[in-house]
Amino acid sequence: MGYREESRRGDPEWLTLGQAARFLGVAQSTIRKWSDQGRVPAFYTPGGHRRYRRGDLEAFLARSGPARQQSGPAVLLVDDDDRVRELVRVTLEMEGYDVQEAASAEEGMSAIEQRKPDLVLLDVMMPHVDGWEMLRRIQERYGAGAIPVVMFSGQVDEEAQRQAATSGARGFVGKPFDLQALVDQTKSVVPV
Repeated sequence: MGYREESRRGDPEWLTLGQAARFLGVAQSTIRKWSDQGRVPAFYTPGGHRRYRRGDLEAFLARSGPARQQSGPAVLLVDDDDRVRELVRVTLEMEGYDVQEAASAEEGMSAIEQRKPDLVLLDVMMPHVDGWEMLRRIQERYGAGAIPVVMFSGQVDEEAQRQAATSGARGFVGKPFDLQALVDQTKSVVPV
């Protein structure tokens, strides 16, 4: 039986891009990128749509086990931008970190109460409670330096970098940032 006949029947062996993304627990853009890099095999329909074999996805999960088993250092990523969180999370997970996400300072503080992270990556510019205020709350509740924090912001200037240093942050990265620079900063604070 050919691919077309299997896909018309809705064969569970073949998954669409959306189904494969849900299966792996990532965004469609992430699995598309992994396919382009050759990390996840993809098959193309005559119309150019991607299809994935369930067995190939299971093999990928088995290969990337350590990151998926969440055995590395715990990083809490706090940013109100879903796309930034996904990009940073996927990148750090591939390096072996266990990344938890929060979309606001309130979610971030709640996450810290449930499980103290080894590092907090904290966006400066967020609605309601900004990153500086969340940093102050972390230090007030847990003690200055008890939980290392790396700040990042779209406004990169000397004043923001100075404020990060004087506020007790362990580092500051400009946004949009070079992902490798962020990985290097993370590794310097909490090595894998």
